[in-house]
Parts: sequence; C-alpha cells; structure tokens
Amino acid sequence: MFTYIVSLATLIGINAILAVTLNFILGYAGIFSLAHAIFFGIGAYTAAVAAMKFGADFAVATAAGMVISGVVSLALALPALRVRGEYFVAASLGLQMLALTVFSEWKSVTGGIGGLIGIPPARLFGFDVSDPVLFLGLTLACLAVILLVIRALVRSSFGRSLRAIRDDETAASALGKNVALLKTLAVMVSSAFAAVAGSLFSFYLSFINVESFVLEVSVQIIAMVIIGGTATLVGPVIGAVIVLLLPALLTYIPYLPPTEIGSIQQMIYGLAMVLLMIFRPSGLWGYGSDTQKQGEP
Repeated sequence: MFTYIVSLATLIGINAILAVTLNFILGYAGIFSLAHAIFFGIGAYTAAVAAMKFGADFAVATAAGMVISGVVSLALALPALRVRGEYFVAASLGLQMLALTVFSEWKSVTGGIGGLIGIPPARLFGFDVSDPVLFLGLTLACLAVILLVIRALVRSSFGRSLRAIRDDETAASALGKNVALLKTLAVMVSSAFAAVAGSLFSFYLSFINVESFVLEVSVQIIAMVIIGGTATLVGPVIGAVIVLLLPALLTYIPYLPPTEIGSIQQMIYGLAMVLLMIFRPSGLWGYGSDTQKQGEP
C-alpha cells in the first residue's frame, strides 16, 4: 500500500508540473495551447536518449530536454507572432499532430510505436535517486523550484506584461509592449519547464512510448488547470491531485466493473467542467472576477 501511495504521489507531482507550466501561458498570458503533451514528450525522449546512449545523469538529461523543448517551441511560438485566439489553438493542434507522427515514425531515436525500453535508473550528481521515496522527493523538489520561478516571473514586469496582453492585446501593443516577443518568451519558458516533467516521467517508469504524449494528454492537462483555477499558482496543483486521484478512488467503489471506470471517469470530468463553467468559472482555487487578485497564490 505504501509503495502504491508513493507511486501515485510521484505521478501527481509530475502532472502538477505539467499543469503549472501550462497555466503559465494559459492563465497569465491567455495563450490556449493543445500541444503541451508534445513538450512533455520531447523532454521524456531527450532525457531517455541522453541517459541510454551518453550515460547522462538526471540533471544533464533534463537540461538537454529543456533546451531542445525550448527550441522546438519556437515552431509553436512563431505563429503567435501573427495569430491569436482560435487561430493559435489550431496552430497548436497542428503541431500536436505533426510531432506525434514524428514520435511514431522516427524509430531510430524514439523506438517508434514500441517506444524506448530499459532507461537506466536516475542518478543525480553521482548519487542514486532511483529509490521510490527519493524519486518522490526529487519530483517534489522540481515542482517547488518551478513554482518559485513562475511565482517570481508573474510578479515581475514580465508577468504584468503577460497579463496585460491576456486582458487586451491591442491595448498592450498600443502602450508599447512587444507582444510578439513576450508571447514567444512565455511559450519557450512554459515548454522548457514541461520538459522537466518529461524527464522525470522517463526516469521513473524506465519506459516511454508515444501513447503517453497523445492529444488526450494535452486535454487532460488543460482540465487540471481549469478545474483547479487558471492564473493561480496553487490551482493547477489542486487540479492535478483531483484528476489523478479520481481513477484511484473509483476502483474502491463496490460492484463497479473495472472496464467501466474509464467511461465513468470521463463522465465525471465532463460534468465537473460544465458545473465549474456555470458556477465557478475561475476554478476551485480561482478568485472569480476579482482581477485585482489574479496572479496571487
């Protein structure tokens, strides 16, 4: 039971990193992306290849994933220079589908549909951190660092500029904000931090394949952000806890066939999203229409 709880907590921590990093562009900059799972995947594949072929430890493998994810994110950020709103959503969907095809077909690097097997245990500065409890501590430490960095960014002039763009892009541009540069930097930061979650995921499972980075994963991350509360630091973490705990709790309901859990889970997600949009559009940790408090934890 203890091992199961530690494993579930680790996966919650990894997904919380994804939700927090997506919230950075969705909640604070108003950039709605359907491609966040791709940057999760780039981090995972890069870390796995770095560890398997070059013997890189967790820090080096993660740094490599962050750099590559940040560079690739330009493919998504550059359309932001020209489009906004639903057009950016379409661009991110296109990147999601394109990158997923690359993951599936670039067999010499990603292993194709079968994925990569036998990723070595995580080591950090020469110390073995593959023990489940130690790895949970590493995951929570990464989450804490990312939360602190994002907290500092959203309270800086950069964060205030992002919120100005979110609220009225035309007015922000008229006031002299370099909208294109700010949106590009925001997407790069979000994508690079999402790669940290991918690195943790690959080292933890010792196996990755393309099914972990499909469109449904991007949608699930969006659900975490919306359920917890956009433009808040704590909200996405709460959303990740709820979304990851729900399947585990459903298994304890008596007389519920295991084959029906997935369907019931989707129904609960859908109902929760509808109810939140009606009664609490800012999410469980949101602050409603009080924009003065947006950006506060």
